[in-house]
Amino acid sequence: MSDFSSKIRVQKCKNMADEIKKVMDLDEEIYKALIASEREYFVPKGFIRHAYKLEALPMVANQWISSPLTVAKMTQALKPKGADSVLEIGCGSGYQALVLSKIIRRVFTIERIERLLLEARTRFKELNIYNIHTRYDDGQNGWREFAPYDRILFSASTPKVPDKLFEQLKEGGFLVAPIEKGNKQIITRYKKTGNSLHVEELD
Repeated sequence: MSDFSSKIRVQKCKNMADEIKKVMDLDEEIYKALIASEREYFVPKGFIRHAYKLEALPMVANQWISSPLTVAKMTQALKPKGADSVLEIGCGSGYQALVLSKIIRRVFTIERIERLLLEARTRFKELNIYNIHTRYDDGQNGWREFAPYDRILFSASTPKVPDKLFEQLKEGGFLVAPIEKGNKQIITRYKKTGNSLHVEELD
């Protein structure tokens, strides 16, 4: 029964990933990571039947779990292939970190709401995920002990990226964040080159 249920969840993940592929040109490694990440474990129990729809869902503490489409866009913007380490600002439910863990060897994720972090830790443990490292803190400070990172990802929107996070980004590395502009959130990618930043507004 357990194996059968697992096959059903994987099929649901695949159907969801196929829907995302209809909307965007999805890299194969990210497509496979989405199929391997069972999203229903990361949504509130009352919303499990909506887990594989391409929409954001509410969580505790007035927070939201991003839609799978947003997670796919953010992950692809990060250019994760070949990266060894990534710092995520805003663990939330843990779903974005889970997807990243299927592609990048070491995932470091920070969450400022303790209840969310404790629930995410429990999910990672239950799923036997051991390459995600968590911290309870204000993500705006980063996680200096393990810097520099090949990639840094903001899972929550921000009006501006603090300079101290660019300091924790490896030379040639990418930082992706949804930057708040008026009533919009623009997925923005920064590439660190020497003392300068190359900035692209993506979506």
